[in-house]
Amino acid sequence: WNLDLSAAFIVPLQICEVAVRNGVAEAIEKVHGATWPWSNGFLRSLPRPKRQFDYNPDADLRAVAARQPTTGKVVAELKLAFWEKIFTAGQDGRIWNAHFGASFPGAPADDAVSVSRAKAHNDLRTIRILRNRIAHHEPIFARNIAADYAMVRELIEWRSPTAAAWVDKKQSVLGLIPNKP
Repeated sequence: WNLDLSAAFIVPLQICEVAVRNGVAEAIEKVHGATWPWSNGFLRSLPRPKRQFDYNPDADLRAVAARQPTTGKVVAELKLAFWEKIFTAGQDGRIWNAHFGASFPGAPADDAVSVSRAKAHNDLRTIRILRNRIAHHEPIFARNIAADYAMVRELIEWRSPTAAAWVDKKQSVLGLIPNKP
């Protein structure tokens, strides 16, 4: 059951990651231009890790941008953790206050940008951990699978309600829940 469930999550997780990274990249480009991976202004705005071994978005972006020739290639190569880190409060004034709604038009219109951005940050962290557990062949059967799927689907919907509807038709996660041993 765990194997089937893990396999079923791959498509929704893939669409979620692509949707989120495209939304974030679109917002960054509006502020820092089409060559944002090489923009010193953007690089200086990235959050700095508190500890030496924590993920460092600046170091990751610099390493990827040094070996990739285009912004599109950089976007495809960056880790999910990079996109998660862009949803920090430090980017509200730089990126999110002006561009969250355009990049994530399916997000709740009544919520303040800071609330939606914080929810995206927290949910993306949870989704990244789920994805990593699946990728490392670890068990996910003790998780609330329906809630995990809903979280993945919601972020997809924030970027594209059409993509979320497509994922609903394509996914098999929810059908596997009743098969839990």
